[in-house]
Amino acid sequence: MKRKISYIAAAFLISGMLSAQQTDLNAMPKPGPTPTINIAKPKTFQLKNGLTVMVVENHKLPRVNITLTIDRPPVKEGEIAGISSVFAEQIGTGTATLSKDDFNKKVDYLGANLDFSSSGAYANTLSKYFPQVLELMSDAIVHPKFSADEISKTKERQIEGLKTIDKNTQAIAQRVGNALAYGKNTARGEFETEATINKIQLADVQNFYQKYYAPDNAYLVFVGDVKYDKVKKLVEKNFKNWKKSGTVYPALEPATNVKTTEIDIVDVPNAVQSVVSVGNLTDFKMNNPQYFAATIANYILGGGGEARLFMNLREKNGFTYGAYSSLSTSKYSPEFSASASVRNEVTDKAVTEFMNELKGISTIQPDELANAKAKFAGNFIMSLEKPETIARFALNQKIHNLPENFYTDYLKSVDKVTVADVSAAAKEVILPNQERIFVVGKGSDINEGLEKLGYPVYYFDKEANPVAKPTVTKVDASITPASVADRYLAAIGGKDKAEKLNAITMVAAATVQGQNLEMKSIKAKGGKQAQTVSMMGQVMQKIVFDGKTGYQEAMGQKKPLTDEEKSDLLKNTSLFEELGFAANKNLTVTGTENIGGEDSYALKDGDTTYYYSIKTGLKTGQTEVKKAQGQQFTIPTVFSDYKDTDGIKMPYKISQNMGGMDLTFSVKSYELNKATDADFK
Repeated sequence: MKRKISYIAAAFLISGMLSAQQTDLNAMPKPGPTPTINIAKPKTFQLKNGLTVMVVENHKLPRVNITLTIDRPPVKEGEIAGISSVFAEQIGTGTATLSKDDFNKKVDYLGANLDFSSSGAYANTLSKYFPQVLELMSDAIVHPKFSADEISKTKERQIEGLKTIDKNTQAIAQRVGNALAYGKNTARGEFETEATINKIQLADVQNFYQKYYAPDNAYLVFVGDVKYDKVKKLVEKNFKNWKKSGTVYPALEPATNVKTTEIDIVDVPNAVQSVVSVGNLTDFKMNNPQYFAATIANYILGGGGEARLFMNLREKNGFTYGAYSSLSTSKYSPEFSASASVRNEVTDKAVTEFMNELKGISTIQPDELANAKAKFAGNFIMSLEKPETIARFALNQKIHNLPENFYTDYLKSVDKVTVADVSAAAKEVILPNQERIFVVGKGSDINEGLEKLGYPVYYFDKEANPVAKPTVTKVDASITPASVADRYLAAIGGKDKAEKLNAITMVAAATVQGQNLEMKSIKAKGGKQAQTVSMMGQVMQKIVFDGKTGYQEAMGQKKPLTDEEKSDLLKNTSLFEELGFAANKNLTVTGTENIGGEDSYALKDGDTTYYYSIKTGLKTGQTEVKKAQGQQFTIPTVFSDYKDTDGIKMPYKISQNMGGMDLTFSVKSYELNKATDADFK
């Protein structure tokens, strides 16, 4: 037997040697034929109330995904704009028989995920608990219980959220951008205000449910370890009483692109970056024969870190952390857009580069197409591992009227796309001569450069109303850095008290994504500083400097301060930099700006700008330009809520924007002249 095995082994060895002799190891392997993807076709049935149910059995894992989608167009909410957002927070928070707390406890006990929105619901559960989870889902949908008290709480949260929009350039861009593209008084362009939210009552939520959260055009998709027959029985039992609405939706208001490319600007005086969005409306849908060519064109332009926009605006020019584009094939709001957040001072240059790339995308290289195809194929194959992907495919085929082989032949369709196809599709969906260039940023920094680009320029406020071009208010010659500093020092309690102060200890707290953040800051004359930032009792960051040497610590890693960092800390060796304003020859009054709702004098010193209230003299804010990892960014700080602390007024609310995230610290306490040398070791 051993001898026979040795003969077999020898045969394999010789065969391998011969094969190796015939193989050119330097030649690129030839690709095989494009595979056909086997995607299970859903079994479908429909209830009398119009609910369409699709079931895709997959018994590999003991899990079930359930997705409910109500296919309805946007509806104009008018005087109660925001009702859909308020409703979304109410649906799924209790039923006619279960309180909000009892409902949530049951979901948690089953270890399931169960979420609701104004146009559907989603659940993920172990298959053995699937009947119970489906029953809970249906109970919330068919027998919802709406509470005036809960609605009131939701309205308060919504209104509080609206207040942050005035400071958030991204939110302003989305709100005003839609209003300009579709019309402020249309279903797709309207937005909620404090007044419209306040008008929403219990009856409005109930009416929204009856008219728009109905089974008429709803699709319930099951993917996972289930049996069709069992699903059918359970759905018929649980959803048969969900009442049909019979709502007839009006046609969407028409929307058109601008006749010629224009720039629309919203002035946000305290913005540290400009949000630039370049886009146009399309009528491009998923069932368009050029769908694959168009999506590939968009990918090459701005689909990721290797795309043209990213490589130009970030890698080549360093204008932004990232620049991307998207091609929405939404059934009701198809559009193309490209966007980035860029530094104020390069906003005009960034717009120029955006337009250069949009004009050039109709010409691509074969290697770009090959790379895009490979990426699309890889992403598509990886996506098939997720049950929600299969649910989305089944839904898309129904909603977008796709051919049955759309996804089974997906890879073949991608493979067939040619350079000429991409060029033609790009010209169809990207319109460089009819783009709305929308910019939200600090007008005094960006207006002049944008107006020199040669496009018509229009100005709007945060409510999408046309306004005149914002102007920089010049100040009287008598307003000097020294006079502003004197007013500030007098406002906080007097120059003498400020000069006698040796140290300030501050403890403050903020909330970040639901987590408590605490900061302790100790500052003393001579540039001494000790600052600790903690989250949930764990030190996240620490900086210590005794005026000569120091260190910083982050995530357990400790390293000494660099000479540059020490020099930066020694720029202001007094506790109040205003004490040195009179002698600072680099400091200039540049004008007035609105900071934190207060008109303020702006004083600029290199990369730092200070702001002081014209009315009270108190410091309202400060911005600093910093550099890190080859990027330049601005950190704005707003000071408010001044209170007396041992004879000196100190701000008890400090708001900062760090990398696009707003942080508001509420000061718990101040201690004056309590620091010791040990605090800086």
